[in-house]
Amino acid sequence: MTPMMTQYFEQKEKNADCLLLFRLGDFYELFFDDAITASRELDIALTGRDWGQPERAPMCGVPYHAAEGYIAQLVEKGYRVAVCEQMETPKPGNKGPVRREVVRIVTPGTVTNSIMLDEDKNNYILCLHRTKKGCALAAADITTGTFVVTYFSLEDMAGEEGKRIIDEMARFYPAEVLVGEDFPYAAAVEGAFSVKPVTLPPWTFSVDFAYKTLTTHFHTLHLEGFGLNEGDPEIPAAGALLTYLQDTQKGALSQITSLKPYRAGGFLIMDKNTRQNLELTTPLRPWRRTNKNYTLLGVLDRTCTAMGARLLRAWIELPLLDVPAIEQRLNAVEEWTMQAFLRAELRDSLKAIHDMERLMARLVGANGNGRDMASLRASLVHLPYIKEKLQDTKASLNVSMHRTFDDLRDIYTLIDSALAEEPPLSLREGGLIKAGYNTELDELLDIKENGAKWLSELEVRERDSTGIKSLKVRYNRVFGYYIEVTKTHMAAVPEHYVRKQTLANSERYTTAELDKLAETILQADEKRIELEYTIFEGLRAEIVRNMERIQLTASLIASLDAIQSLGDVADRNRYCKPTVNDGERIYIKAGRHPVLEQIDSFVPNDTHLDGGDRRMAVITGPNMAGKSTYMRQVALITLMAQIGSFVPADEAVIGVVDRIFTRVGASDDLASGQSTFMVEMTEVAHILHHATKRSLIVMDEIGRGTSTFDGLSIAWSVLEYIASEACIGAKTLFATHYHELTVMEERLSGVRNYSFTLGESGEEDVLFLRKIVRGGADRSYGIQVARLAGLPVVVLRRARKVLETLEKANSFINTADIEPPHTAFFGEEAYEQQSLSGVSS
Repeated sequence: MTPMMTQYFEQKEKNADCLLLFRLGDFYELFFDDAITASRELDIALTGRDWGQPERAPMCGVPYHAAEGYIAQLVEKGYRVAVCEQMETPKPGNKGPVRREVVRIVTPGTVTNSIMLDEDKNNYILCLHRTKKGCALAAADITTGTFVVTYFSLEDMAGEEGKRIIDEMARFYPAEVLVGEDFPYAAAVEGAFSVKPVTLPPWTFSVDFAYKTLTTHFHTLHLEGFGLNEGDPEIPAAGALLTYLQDTQKGALSQITSLKPYRAGGFLIMDKNTRQNLELTTPLRPWRRTNKNYTLLGVLDRTCTAMGARLLRAWIELPLLDVPAIEQRLNAVEEWTMQAFLRAELRDSLKAIHDMERLMARLVGANGNGRDMASLRASLVHLPYIKEKLQDTKASLNVSMHRTFDDLRDIYTLIDSALAEEPPLSLREGGLIKAGYNTELDELLDIKENGAKWLSELEVRERDSTGIKSLKVRYNRVFGYYIEVTKTHMAAVPEHYVRKQTLANSERYTTAELDKLAETILQADEKRIELEYTIFEGLRAEIVRNMERIQLTASLIASLDAIQSLGDVADRNRYCKPTVNDGERIYIKAGRHPVLEQIDSFVPNDTHLDGGDRRMAVITGPNMAGKSTYMRQVALITLMAQIGSFVPADEAVIGVVDRIFTRVGASDDLASGQSTFMVEMTEVAHILHHATKRSLIVMDEIGRGTSTFDGLSIAWSVLEYIASEACIGAKTLFATHYHELTVMEERLSGVRNYSFTLGESGEEDVLFLRKIVRGGADRSYGIQVARLAGLPVVVLRRARKVLETLEKANSFINTADIEPPHTAFFGEEAYEQQSLSGVSS
């Protein structure tokens, strides 16, 4: 084999599970099976190359300056990509290949290039570690330096371990998942997130190894400063994740400066179904998935920076439970709501801030460049103005941000004094450093500038002395500097010219004077490029030393941006400041759906729930009248209040809820062999096992997936169970077409009937008024709605006849014959499983 191919195979052997991009000059090349795969996936030409063997090696390549786009395509298709770089600058006359090393391995959870990332969404990689008593979850985003860990015990999971793990993962929606060899829920994780887990070897989860990995990375003797002790079950998951990141990033993880444990129960809990049903960050309808305008995030996101957008998304995913923290955020939002002029000035400054978190991650990595540093400089120049906007604020959170805001003027001054105004993309071509910053560099730059003049003067002298007017002094990377003379002037070439290369139409020569001049220029240029690179690396090292300062300021900018965004939205959309407390009351006057009111005209509605006489609202009325919208609206307003946002209402009092559950819609799960009704009952079972008195439950059409009597019986029993203070007693919105359930208002304390009003025009036409009123509905108007959907007239006529017959025969249940449940029915004996969910009976 050729020396270069020997080098290639050495690197390929070390990265056998990756597609290896091997840098050759201005291209990244792939060989053999890698080339065949890349040619197919990227639709690029497959060629061949001699490699010292009889057959040619299959080869394809991509330009180095466009490689990130191709890498993105390969990673998106599920491949791991190892990037092998030239670690030296090729020098004229240098024999043998330059040194090459793999500088990074790109996987879905470790991408850092902006081409591959959604700027307003974190790119999380998760590691799950199953223990005998529970499961630990570690999550990291190397593009921002985020590194968190949590643990939940079997007792917390109440017999639904796999579902509890997936629900916790839904807070992050990972791009990549790491598990141990014996992790039992790998298939469930892949089904839930369309991400095939990567299996790590057992030794990476060793407690001692993981603990040492973490302390070595953070340069600490122990982890107590992060709130962790050596024997804590979170350690193996965090250590295994960090080991994987070090392996793929080749140690370039300076942006990860801390590890933050969090308590899963420290935030409002929502399962994966609830997050989807409420359309918090992703639209429910598949054809709207790329349009976030149909989500709560789309309404609330008026952020000006990518950092603020990601933080706002995190707030929506993790609503607060702590009332003082909620009030503090609400007060800060209120101040920006009331300061429209100051807010506009702040927004102008924030818009000039680049993504400092991800810039820092790239700068410490192998692909950080001068343009990243220039973007950081362009951001830092605006920090003093942003700090100035905070100086007269009064809300405690805003005052705290002003007090701790580091405007990083010294870092800006350092970068601005050294870095060129428009640095090139490559670090190995020069042009990175300003003239006047370094004396030695200025001398080398002077030689470079004068070198061009010296060569021009030499060309003029040689033309005059030889009489060859077409003589040229030129340069290329292979032969260096040379004098070129066409074949027609060969007779005039002086004897002291030394032939260097023969071409078809010309000869190339050198002279002693040219060699000496070339040596001076080339050495100066090589020294200049190397010196500029050394100076740039010094700048980068100084930035890394100040990593925590820069990250803290970036974090403050993100918080400020998210808060002003909530203030801007509240001002624009006429939201009110909710009163949030630890009580059990949810009172909303003239509440509106935050998303739908942006799309169409909207009819406001009131809501009043509490832990006593108004625990449950049984809502009846026709399809399309607005029941589902109304119930989601109440859940969204409650959630908005708990993230510290103003809400779409005239007035709102929100008693903090610990969980929000939604059971809406109908769908099957063909992959696991579950019917629509089975999926419905599974979700209902989950709610009944985990809801507490402090929860908010939204249930829509329970029991509709089976026969009328079966469905009514189930809905009846579920309603009783939720309404009973001995079992759950949670605040509940319960929509149903079973009008028989309206008798519950008379039979059970805490239950009240509501319905949506409907206007009628003759027997055929209905008018949806979208207004909720006290009292139950006596009809569902299904046939009228079916007519609006376009069912054939003959079908509608037949349905009306059947309905008349059934109504005359009174074929439905006489609810008076159903006995109320005895107290023992809801006792410990019948519902002993409640002890698993932590609900006291």
